[in-house]
Amino acid sequence: MIYWIWVLIVGAIIGLLAGVITGMGGSMGFLANVLAGLVGSTLGQALFGAWGPQMAGMAIVPSVLGAVILVLVVSFILGFFNRKNA
Repeated sequence: MIYWIWVLIVGAIIGLLAGVITGMGGSMGFLANVLAGLVGSTLGQALFGAWGPQMAGMAIVPSVLGAVILVLVVSFILGFFNRKNA
């Protein structure tokens, strides 16, 4: 149980870092940070491998890179649909 709490905390921090790096963290809530961190971690480790320091089974550098890519792609898609509806 403690492991999964640790995974959620590390995922939230990774998502928060991705939001800060992209400048889109102000619009992301806690749940969005956790999702961006966990999905971004999976994406980053699939693309870049699991190298560097690790916390809760997530390689930090590839996870942050994956989360940044995820936040940028999702922001682009949401921005595209928001402009289309306006």
